[in-house]
Amino acid sequence: MVRLFFYLVGFGFSVVGGMMMIVYLNIITPEHGFGEYAAYIATRAECYLLPLGLLLMWASLSFPSRGS
Repeated sequence: MVRLFFYLVGFGFSVVGGMMMIVYLNIITPEHGFGEYAAYIATRAECYLLPLGLLLMWASLSFPSRGS
């Protein structure tokens, strides 16, 4: 049950983080390239939710449970 909780929390984090990265794609204009976009999202805390969520989902699926 704990693994399911961590999986769902990780899924929620990754959805929010991915959505924010897509929202920040509006910053890219002809004057601002992908490098500036990457530098900008590296400073935003909510964009770190995507890798954190993916890590939580991976960990909940990879590590065996103790009970069984």
